[in-house]
Amino acid sequence: MTVGVTDNPERSRFEISDGGELAGFAEYHRSEGELAFIHTEIDPRFGGRGLGGQLARAALDAARAEGVAVLPYCPFIRGWLGKHPEYVDLVPAERRQRFGL
Repeated sequence: MTVGVTDNPERSRFEISDGGELAGFAEYHRSEGELAFIHTEIDPRFGGRGLGGQLARAALDAARAEGVAVLPYCPFIRGWLGKHPEYVDLVPAERRQRFGL
């Protein structure tokens, strides 16, 4: 099956699909120069396959490419950042403590 991540700005979320079926999403709020992640969800039918991590990586890579700061209000995105310090620079230095990073 083919896994892909796309930005769906109409729904304010990055979506991950597997074989053409929606498997999960990372919801965000966009403001000038910032992308605040507020909720991430993977359908239980797709659990245990690492799709959440693939979704987080793709969404954060997109934020980096766009040059926007990331605010990880979502516990999943925040936890993923804690395990992948090479992405922590996306969170403004003065706000990292607030997110435990």
